Amino acid sequence: MKLLNTIDIIIILMYLITIVVIGLVLRKRAQRSKDDYLLGGKSIPWYMLGLSNASGMFDISGTIWLVALMFIYGIKSAWIPWLWPVFNQIFLMVYLSKWLRRSNATTGAEWIGTRFGFGKGAKLSHIIVVVFALVVCLGYLAYGFIGLGKFVEIFVPWELASNYIPFDVAPEYVPHFYGTVFTLFAVFYSLLGGMSGIVWADVVQFAIMTIAALIIGYLGFQAVGTGSLNVPDGWMHPFKGELSIDWSEIIPEVNQKIKEDGFGLFTIFLFMMLFKGVLVSVAGPAPNYDMQKILSAKSPAEAAKMSGFVSVVLMPIRYLMVAGFAALALIYYEKLDLLNAEGNIDFELILPTAIMEFAPVGLLGLLLAGLIAAFMSTFAGTLNAAQAYLVNDIYLKYTKPEATSNQIKNMNYITGIVVVIISIVLGFFAEDVNSVLNIIVSVLYGSYVGANILKWHWWRFNGEGFFWGMVAGLVAAYIAPQLFPEVNELYLFPILLVVSLIGSIVGTYSAPPTDEKVLKAFYKNVRPWGFWKPIHDKLAAENPDFKKNSDFGRDMFNIGIGTIAQTALVVLPMYIVFRQSTPVYITLAILVVCLFLLKKYWWNTLEKALD
Repeated sequence: MKLLNTIDIIIILMYLITIVVIGLVLRKRAQRSKDDYLLGGKSIPWYMLGLSNASGMFDISGTIWLVALMFIYGIKSAWIPWLWPVFNQIFLMVYLSKWLRRSNATTGAEWIGTRFGFGKGAKLSHIIVVVFALVVCLGYLAYGFIGLGKFVEIFVPWELASNYIPFDVAPEYVPHFYGTVFTLFAVFYSLLGGMSGIVWADVVQFAIMTIAALIIGYLGFQAVGTGSLNVPDGWMHPFKGELSIDWSEIIPEVNQKIKEDGFGLFTIFLFMMLFKGVLVSVAGPAPNYDMQKILSAKSPAEAAKMSGFVSVVLMPIRYLMVAGFAALALIYYEKLDLLNAEGNIDFELILPTAIMEFAPVGLLGLLLAGLIAAFMSTFAGTLNAAQAYLVNDIYLKYTKPEATSNQIKNMNYITGIVVVIISIVLGFFAEDVNSVLNIIVSVLYGSYVGANILKWHWWRFNGEGFFWGMVAGLVAAYIAPQLFPEVNELYLFPILLVVSLIGSIVGTYSAPPTDEKVLKAFYKNVRPWGFWKPIHDKLAAENPDFKKNSDFGRDMFNIGIGTIAQTALVVLPMYIVFRQSTPVYITLAILVVCLFLLKKYWWNTLEKALD
């Protein structure tokens, strides 16, 4: 059994000491005001927010999942993260980040007041957004909690740790025990430093992960050059054949995993992901750490730059690491021990076992520090979002509007601790990383879409419509999986969407339109495109110089180009590691053309007078 070297332990300890210092140094700044704690005083540069956001998305559980996907599905695995969907960052980059930041809100729930006012419907909408946000945040915390536990278990076997623990832990709960330990550590700097502490710790974490990714990518590249790569037909092609490629002649157990995933025919699966992904993206960011980073930007233009920068720094670095580990695991598969505690093959163990087997001294410590930091980054950002909703949208709105800075600080600490405890409890009831992931991205997000598309694009949509649309979607999200237990959650999305839209429309016409003053202020400030003609005409009558947003065509063009560029940034490191020269040149050519077009039609138009 390979144990951590002294150098590896020192590297990990140095990282942990660094983030403790960051939390302590930024503690006073975070305590100055609510905005300083939750949004970093809206003074953090866009490139640092972008690095922080990318760091939060470079989570350990997601990386475990992506390595397993590439091992099984090859280059076509680049499409599967469209489940999230990853290209929602392009929609944010092109226009939604600007729209959201123009509101000057602190949270997504506070944004409700800028759109629906403060009547009965708006209050109902506010409550349902807070509930949804907390459920999503708790789900993500439980998701990261399980992934970290499974990861640490490889490097600190329970047989060794149990000698120092005064109680017994059942084998199936060992990952949960480890997850709890590191969760408690992550709480420290996220509670003390607020958003500024989170951003600085994230930048340190991303620097560590970048170094580790470059080394792992190089090791994978070298292994492909010297070893024998045996993969099924279609594994190297992003479009050819079905997603469920045949492993029966190489590693038969993989076919069972493909069957359990239930992704089915590639073309149908891709169409459904695209259909769902576009609608989820148009709905705007879910109320999580991504939204909080957008609201923390200095200006609408900087919010857009931040969202674009996320894809530029995250995709090539993360997928260089993913491809490197997949290459090492494929070439040296016989050396990997993928049996879990129950004696079954678990492909989510590919990443940690490959690290244990192939990472040399020093790199092992760097990787462990980086991946543990990745968990802490995701955890801290999500915890900050949950705190924002509890403190800003419940405590300050309904319980104690006149609270002092000291009372707000104490409430931030209390809510943070409560959220952590609940997420740990939820983590104990989750089977694995993928089970939590499916619930979040396929079920909860499916219930979210209908009402949140209408809120941006239809003037008549009111608070009652938003509330009943969200409620109908959430009820359908609970019932549909029970009615169709054998159906992949992705294919239930159209049902959830239709139910949510019906609830939204019925709820809208059950109450009068939103107050005209609120609608005019929102439309004048945010300038969305869509079905706003009655409001636009009234504003134009008051001010003949008022112009509507006519950027729809350009925005759609930029989204198409941006999505192609983002996908190129995903597959490029895959092709490099697996030494596919011709696809590398083709991908680079496509990327250069896309970047030229985005510079001309997106970047050069950001600093318009409207901002």
